[in-house]
Amino acid sequence: MRLSDLRPAPGSTRERKRVGRGIGSGKGKTAGRGTKGQKARGQIRPGFEGGQTPLHRRLPQRRGFTNIFKKDYAIVNLDQLAKLEEDVITPDLLQEKGIVKDIKDGLRVLGRGDVERAITVRAHHFSKSAEEKIRAKGGTVEVI
Repeated sequence: MRLSDLRPAPGSTRERKRVGRGIGSGKGKTAGRGTKGQKARGQIRPGFEGGQTPLHRRLPQRRGFTNIFKKDYAIVNLDQLAKLEEDVITPDLLQEKGIVKDIKDGLRVLGRGDVERAITVRAHHFSKSAEEKIRAKGGTVEVI
C-alpha cells in the first residue's frame, strides 16, 4: 500500500453543489436564494440585525471571567488556634467554637501569629509558614 492508494470511504464524500448554472441543473436562475431582498443579493455579516443596534452592542461590557472551579476556603490563622486549649484541632471543632462560621470547600490555615505548644491540626490546606511554625513547636500537620 502506498500513500497514493489511499481513498476516502465509499459514500463519505460528495461533489459540491454548483449553483447558478442554468435551468437544467435544478439550481439555476436565482440559485436557491429566492427572489429579491438582502439575502438574495449579497452577504450579511453574522449578528447583523437590519440596522437595529445589534445584541452585542446593546449589552453592557463585562471584562474577565468567573472561574466556576475556584475553591472557597474558610480561613483561620495560627494566632486564633493558639487561643484554644485543645491539642487536636479539626474543622468541626473550629465551627463548634464559633471561630469559623462555615467550612465551605475546606479549611485553610495561614501563618499569622505563633503557637506556644505542640498541637495537631487537621485541615484541607496549609500555608508553608503555618506548616513550619506548627512543626517547629513539635506539632503535627494533617492534610484532610
